[in-house]
Amino acid sequence: MSEGERLQKAVSFTIESGYQLDKEAFEFLNVVAKTEDPLYLMEEAVRKIRDLSQKPLFIDRVFLETMKKERCVEEEKQLPSISSLTTSESRKSFRPYAKDVEDEVKVLVDPTKKICTTGSIKEYLEYFQDRFERLKKILRKRMDVKNAVPISVALKSPTKSKVNIIGMVTEKIESKERLFVKIEDIESSATVLVSPNLSKEIIAKAQSLLLDQVICVKAIKGNNDLLIAKDFILPEVPQKTPHKASIPIYAALISDIHVGSKKFMEKEFNRFLLWLKGEKGNEKLRNIASHTKYLVIAGDIVDGIGIYPGQMEELAITDIYEQYREAAKLLEHVPEYIEIIIIPGNHDASRKALPQPAIPKEYAEPLYEARKIYSLGSPSTVSLHGVELLLFHGRSLDDIAAVAPN
Repeated sequence: MSEGERLQKAVSFTIESGYQLDKEAFEFLNVVAKTEDPLYLMEEAVRKIRDLSQKPLFIDRVFLETMKKERCVEEEKQLPSISSLTTSESRKSFRPYAKDVEDEVKVLVDPTKKICTTGSIKEYLEYFQDRFERLKKILRKRMDVKNAVPISVALKSPTKSKVNIIGMVTEKIESKERLFVKIEDIESSATVLVSPNLSKEIIAKAQSLLLDQVICVKAIKGNNDLLIAKDFILPEVPQKTPHKASIPIYAALISDIHVGSKKFMEKEFNRFLLWLKGEKGNEKLRNIASHTKYLVIAGDIVDGIGIYPGQMEELAITDIYEQYREAAKLLEHVPEYIEIIIIPGNHDASRKALPQPAIPKEYAEPLYEARKIYSLGSPSTVSLHGVELLLFHGRSLDDIAAVAPN
């Protein structure tokens, strides 16, 4: 979640609770959002105001600053330093169930050793053709798509006849009254007219289509190469019954640690390490920690160097090797019986194009030497105690969000 989204959520919560922020309080909250989630601060502020006999309509900056100072003092009292992550008292009371369980890690898919592309036009073409064929097979599993024909066959059909075609969206032309969608398959292309007379649901479905998306169009043959849309069918991923391990073993799933950034949430991460060691949380949370056998980190272990303009000003550690060295020090505090699986993100020292290979040892050597880890590419698939997990950092979702209609 971005700074702006965090700030908006905190302000919305404040207004919904019946209070307003004055200008200076809003500016202070904007500063807080750069390093932490301001929603937590506002939740505490609202709780405290509700206990007051005279409740203010506007929350001012002084009140928020006081709340933040009180919270920081309380956290310092409760949180031990990273050097004292184990105590004799906690060792006596915490008996990790997972410690006596043998790990069962199977790497099913890892792209690291399979990446051999050169970025040629031929390879791009082969990629899109392969993608089209795979998605076409998924669509053809539907009963109402089995009779889909190639675009070239549909264009030869008699006018006003019903046709089903599968193609990739190459262009969208939208005006106030009409929407045209151009699609193509391996051999031909066609223009699909989305009439304003269709139901709002189908029109909305057409408007949400993205370029390069593979779809099935149920249409009526028009004049020339024009098809008049009746409905759009999208590929579906069949639902699978969730599979659980035969014994009560858990995996902790985290990502985006961003070691090296000034925004790295060091206190929170240390608290997480304490929880894994059974030194933090109530009895229920400590019991969950005792059954945690795997720690999966889905990318952005460090903040990296030169990822975005002006990043150097936001770095606490400006050397990529030192960033991984600091990350290694932190992961050394993860109990030895917990298996660690990591994949790269767009901030890590790996290529940005997908699929990404595992983080090179030449950059992250301390990470590899600190303890045993499974370092894989992104995306990868693993089996942990018989449960399959798809590991993917998800950076490409930002590209989709940038072009997807609201």
